[in-house]
Amino acid sequence: MPKISEAARLEVRRSILLSAWKCFSRQGFHATSMDDVIAETGMSSSSVYRYFRSKEDLVDAAAQDTMAQTYSSLAELLDQDPVPGPAETLTMLVDNLRSRRGGEYDLTKISMAAWAEALRRPEMHDVVHQFYAKMTGLFTALTQRWASEGTVPDGSDPNALPSLFVTLMPGMIVMSHLYELPDAESLARGVADFAAAMKSRASQS
Repeated sequence: MPKISEAARLEVRRSILLSAWKCFSRQGFHATSMDDVIAETGMSSSSVYRYFRSKEDLVDAAAQDTMAQTYSSLAELLDQDPVPGPAETLTMLVDNLRSRRGGEYDLTKISMAAWAEALRRPEMHDVVHQFYAKMTGLFTALTQRWASEGTVPDGSDPNALPSLFVTLMPGMIVMSHLYELPDAESLARGVADFAAAMKSRASQS
């Protein structure tokens, strides 16, 4: 029997993972069985188990690939010259979130399921923690570029904007499912109004 090429192997793995995303989007991690995923793939059980030994392996891969996609799409901002400013970055975050909800699966649901799994399993907690540490590093690099390009005022706290963006990311996902997702312009106005209120309070104290 001829050996499968690495490219073909990765393609099969990707196909199985897409099937898992569909199942996890519909039913969540815990209500989805390996049999559900196998049926979705249309492959034999032995073929699926050759790539993923258990449902836990599939859950881990689904969460990690979802986070990797999110990071990669936002890391592209650093390749632009000049980089998009804070308002444009916020717009991209909202657009990115909306794009992850389209099609046959919803990657934002995978993200929410991963957070719940992180509360249960230390291994997943480490994965999620590392993801947000990487995102904090990404937004810190963006903030440094904004400072060098004069997009943010001199003397701005270099940790403030990264903290804001990293906090907004999961909040927007939750609100998009449980209430409603505001547009980027409304969020930006809210942040500006809050900053103005805090500045006014500081000047009065």
